[in-house]
Amino acid sequence: MKRKCFISFKTENKEYKTYIQDYLDIDMIDKSLDTAIDSEDEEHIMRKIRENHLHDSTVTIHLIGKYSAESLGTEEQKFIKKELQASLYHGRGNTQNGILGVVLPEAYDQIYGGSYQCTSCGGSHNSININDNSVIKEFSYNFYIPNGKCSHTEDERFCVLVKWDDFTVDPEKYIEQAFDKRNQSISEKTRVRP
Repeated sequence: MKRKCFISFKTENKEYKTYIQDYLDIDMIDKSLDTAIDSEDEEHIMRKIRENHLHDSTVTIHLIGKYSAESLGTEEQKFIKKELQASLYHGRGNTQNGILGVVLPEAYDQIYGGSYQCTSCGGSHNSININDNSVIKEFSYNFYIPNGKCSHTEDERFCVLVKWDDFTVDPEKYIEQAFDKRNQSISEKTRVRP
C-alpha cells in the first residue's frame, strides 16, 4: 500500500521536489504552505495547516539541503517550521505524520561526518550532524530525542534520515520506515515546538 506523502522543501531545492513528482512513483499531496495563517492561536494554526495542506497525508518528506538550517533565522524557515510542526501535531481528527528527512547531495558532507571513537562509552559511532546548523529544531529534536546516552539507536529516533541517492533507488522503503514510527513508542516522546 502506498502512503500519501507531503513534501516540505525550500524554494532553492524545488528541482528535487519536481524530480520526486515527475520520476518517482510516490502518492503525494502538492499543497505547500506559502502564506502565513493569520492567527495567534497555535492550536488553530496547526489544525488549519493539517486541514488545508496536509490532509490525508501520513508521511512528510523533508528535503534537507544547504538552506535548511535553523541558524538561518525563523523568518527564513517559517513555512518549513509550520509544516513540520503540523506534521508532528496530534490534534482533533488527525494523527501525526511520520517524518522522513532526505539529505540532498549538496549537504552530504555537512550532515555525514564519518565514524569516531566515543570518549564516553569507548565504542565507535557514526557522526550525523543534525543540529541548528543543518536543519530546523522540529527535525533535529525529533531525530535526537534526548535520552541521556552518547548515541541513539534507530528505535530512539522518531525522524528517519536517508541520503537522496539511496532514497531515489527505493523511496517506498524509507517512506514505510517513517510511517511505521507513528505507531512505535518513540512517537510518544516527540515535541511539536521544541
